[in-house]
Amino acid sequence: MPLLTWNENLSVKILSIDNQHKRLIDLINQLQDAMSSGDSRSVLGEIFDGLLNYTIEHFKFEQDLFAKYGFPGAEDHIKEHDQFTQKVGDLHKQFVGSSNFMIGVDVMKFLTDWLVNHIQGVDKGYSDFLIAKGVK
Repeated sequence: MPLLTWNENLSVKILSIDNQHKRLIDLINQLQDAMSSGDSRSVLGEIFDGLLNYTIEHFKFEQDLFAKYGFPGAEDHIKEHDQFTQKVGDLHKQFVGSSNFMIGVDVMKFLTDWLVNHIQGVDKGYSDFLIAKGVK
């Protein structure tokens, strides 16, 4: 059973971004499945690497749109991205640097809570602005 399931409450009504958010949810679910199945650290590490890299790619996509269209809330939004990237980067370093560090329930809760709250709270704040600019 997936940890997170996509639903319309998570939609920002911009297909390109919704598809990226769906991919992030899929990666979180893959990480949860691997953790629950007791997969090896190398499998967990590959999924965690993928999640971190795709998150950075997704944030860059959003931030490029903000710059292109002059989104007025960009500065605060980017700060949230930077804080999340720093936190996930720190977790990743701990995972890679210590054979004792495990991806546990607390890490999964942080990832899921942050993503859902960010999409529903912060990302929806740019939705109307970018849609009005023709972003699909």
